[in-house]
Amino acid sequence: MFITFEGLDGSGKTTQARLLAARLEAEGIEVVVTREPGGTPLGEEIRNLVLHGGDMAPWAEAALYAASRAQHVEELIRPALARGATVICDRYVDSSIAYQGIARGLGLDRVLDLNLAAVGGLMPDRTILIEIDFDAAAARMGGERDRIEREDDGFHARVAGAYAQLAARFPERYVRIDGTASPDVIAEEIRGALRRDS
Repeated sequence: MFITFEGLDGSGKTTQARLLAARLEAEGIEVVVTREPGGTPLGEEIRNLVLHGGDMAPWAEAALYAASRAQHVEELIRPALARGATVICDRYVDSSIAYQGIARGLGLDRVLDLNLAAVGGLMPDRTILIEIDFDAAAARMGGERDRIEREDDGFHARVAGAYAQLAARFPERYVRIDGTASPDVIAEEIRGALRRDS
């Protein structure tokens, strides 16, 4: 299976991706855990540029994310799926649609089309959306924030709305999870949802 985790920064998606991976590995399943942007040497360089570089035009940002993703799919994700591994990815195409397509106003379909071309049409079997309001997510982040995390509250509200829009548009692959529960409760809910779907 190809499983992605989505949500606001601070929603707990990274924690849940790791917990799910550990659970599946304990069941004897080969799991590859990765993240976006990143996952490959080129992807990590792009990650540093988009998250810690200077200002950039929205389409430049979208194109850089798509470039990282193209390399990620070619070098890591497709080979892992081809050998029968389960791939768990912290963010994927839906992040670009939510952040650049909707929150930055580039257009849902235009950013989706760009990314479908970049990944050769590869989309996840399931997308776990950890839902939490921006104030709660921001309180969890603390510390130093990257270029995207420093955007204003209006931007993050648009991102949250974008994820709700994507979940409604792609209900067959989205699993919506209340991110306000404890990590263990959330992990059980995710595992249960995946079992029901398998």
